[in-house]
Amino acid sequence: MPLVPPPWVRRLLAVLAVSLLVAAWSVPARASADEVSALDEEAAAYVSDYVQRHGLPGAAYAVVQDSEVVTVGGAGGVSADTPMPVASVSKSITAFAVLQLVDRGLVDLDGPVTDYLPSFSVGGTDPADITVRMLLDHTSGLPNPMIVPATGDLAADVGHIAQLTVASDPGDAYRYSNLNYWTLAYLVEVVSGEAFDVYLRDEVFAPLGMHDTRSFFTAGGSEVFDEGHVTAYGTSLRIPEMAGNVVGSGGVVSTARDMTSWLAMQQRGGTTADGERLLSADLVEESHTVQTNAGTYGLGWQHTSTADPARVGHDGSLTRWSARVDLVPSSGYGVVVLLDSYTPTFQHPFEISTGLIELTEGRSADPGVPTATIIDLTLAGLTVLVIVLGVRGVLRSRRWADARVGFPGWRFVLRQLPQAVMPVLAGILFLGLTAGRDNPATPVDAFGLWPAATTLVLVAGVIGVVLIAVRTVRWRHTGPSDRSVAPHRRG
Repeated sequence: MPLVPPPWVRRLLAVLAVSLLVAAWSVPARASADEVSALDEEAAAYVSDYVQRHGLPGAAYAVVQDSEVVTVGGAGGVSADTPMPVASVSKSITAFAVLQLVDRGLVDLDGPVTDYLPSFSVGGTDPADITVRMLLDHTSGLPNPMIVPATGDLAADVGHIAQLTVASDPGDAYRYSNLNYWTLAYLVEVVSGEAFDVYLRDEVFAPLGMHDTRSFFTAGGSEVFDEGHVTAYGTSLRIPEMAGNVVGSGGVVSTARDMTSWLAMQQRGGTTADGERLLSADLVEESHTVQTNAGTYGLGWQHTSTADPARVGHDGSLTRWSARVDLVPSSGYGVVVLLDSYTPTFQHPFEISTGLIELTEGRSADPGVPTATIIDLTLAGLTVLVIVLGVRGVLRSRRWADARVGFPGWRFVLRQLPQAVMPVLAGILFLGLTAGRDNPATPVDAFGLWPAATTLVLVAGVIGVVLIAVRTVRWRHTGPSDRSVAPHRRG
């Protein structure tokens, strides 16, 4: 006959069992909370150290895991709630809008773009050979000119593409071009019947609760866009953003906190936090998938195979702003980094994102060597050297002119030509790049391309002009009789 414990013993055992189960479930929860707290502190310390070491004005960041926010923060002069242009990260959002129209049966992903934009044209190919997918994955062959006149009207701006010629045959090769995404933004307007910024607000940002996010048509002349910086010599200079069309290609302004909703929706396969589906899971996956002949590019997203762990994301940069978003499929983490600055020689958002991902992997993150600062200070040293040599040249101009007393005019001019190289380069940089009635670039924009380098070119150009002028004056003051003497003292 089996031994049956009395009821009070059974009740005691039941209570103990429940207590053990509660304890077993609570231990991981507490560990997870501890891990999140530790990551929050590590991320804040890492980003703060990075900003200080590299002389950045500020950086906002956020980390999500499996659609849940892990940490958000900011360093320097910005916070997780500071609105900042996300630059070309906007392309992922534009692609999402196009794929929504595909999902609704309004657009054929592999259909010709001329089916939706009959007036679309480009030189060197039949425009009907360019499909919507080719625009999304940058295999359309459209060129990517540095300066493109912006009319303020999307139809007119896309119409300007007809004056250009393809850089490669449609579908043959990956060639990154902002013109692809201008065209896609126009396609969204035509097919949906709404302005592009209104469509994004109603169909993407509002459902996701991204209330501090909006899309702009142009950069420059806006309070938001004009608050950015360009780094120089280990510090930063506040310079207004260069004017130009950014709709579809780089016009979204958001916050690190808002962007967590964007990444979380991607991780959920196209649904909002409350379950509303914005895009089919299949099309979300397709957007993250590398496309044929597109290198590492998907549909508005790009794979990064050089980093460990592998990720899919997108860089963004204007002339005063930069950004990075990453999804890490192997761990379920996602990272967004927004900077109110642009560095010409280094991808700070990518490096900060890499460091944050390393922290999620349980590894340490090193802010690294301030490479861009070292490069700029090297150029600063060269600039000082040019000034010293220029002053020396001016002080020795009499001796230089005396050594060339007997030179005929043409020979004297030839000897001056080396000094004309830098003035010509400075002229091309500050005047040539800004010339033209429809050119939005200004000399300030030219300077902001890379201040340490453009300062060197400008200083060398000015010194070249001064040396030419001083040596010419000295040479002319030697007098005709002196210039008829053979140049036996030539140095």
